[in-house]
Amino acid sequence: MNPNTELGPALQALIRRAEQALDARLPNAEQAPVELHRAMRYAVLGGGKRLRPLLVYAAAHALGREDTALDASACAVELIHAYSLVHDDLPAMDDDDLRRGRPTCHIAFGEAMAILAGDALQALAFELLAAPGASPGAAIGMRMLHALGRACGAEGMAGGQALDLAAVGRKLTLAELEHMHACKTGALIRASVQLGALAAGADEATLASLDRYAAAVGLAFQVRDDILDVEGESAVIGKTAGKDAAADKPTFPSIIGLDASRARVAELTAMALDAVAPFGARGGLLVELAHYAAQRQR
Repeated sequence: MNPNTELGPALQALIRRAEQALDARLPNAEQAPVELHRAMRYAVLGGGKRLRPLLVYAAAHALGREDTALDASACAVELIHAYSLVHDDLPAMDDDDLRRGRPTCHIAFGEAMAILAGDALQALAFELLAAPGASPGAAIGMRMLHALGRACGAEGMAGGQALDLAAVGRKLTLAELEHMHACKTGALIRASVQLGALAAGADEATLASLDRYAAAVGLAFQVRDDILDVEGESAVIGKTAGKDAAADKPTFPSIIGLDASRARVAELTAMALDAVAPFGARGGLLVELAHYAAQRQR
């Protein structure tokens, strides 16, 4: 199932925009070092939900900004996401061989090249975000770089992955599990919304409302992911179903059960919608993405 078909035409158009922007900014596959560049393009352009670029665009749209300057932020968050998947799939991490319905990057290109591709994608993300025109001005640009850097580091994805590795075989509390995923998955989702809002000139109160939205959507996305790991089929979800249970990883269904997990998704979705209700029709894309995160089939 193509994840794009679960979204309306406006968001599908933004996915195409993000795809074109990513293709234009990634190195040419025939340019040396060829194998590295091919691995980078393989990791980024092989499908995917593009949720994070969509959140950049949707947050800015809610504030009345839609211009092409947003593409740098949209690409930056997706490159960070792609790098994190490449590294997470490595044998030393989650040891997976299927991603987006295809062999993972290290299966296709070897472990060493996959590590280098992830490193290069992370560097390219910050290069794009720091480039002239990527932000409304130097001060806002620094805030955007800070937000993305924080989402990547020990208080964000790297820290979340460390907590995830340490949790294998352990019984976590619900609060511990939510904290782990707030770092591993939620931090970059929150940064995506922040980047779009900052680029559109959001004031502090608006940033706070959008951050509440993003935190709720990020956690709902992860709870739904855990549900799909139990109920989904590998061919549909594009990765190995049942992998978390087989690896003895703590998940929301394993801690609170499937019914309570579904109820938690509904609760988080309501929180997200409440946070963006003041935007009215301008927040329509954010509303659609909140529903998508909670109801997606892959």
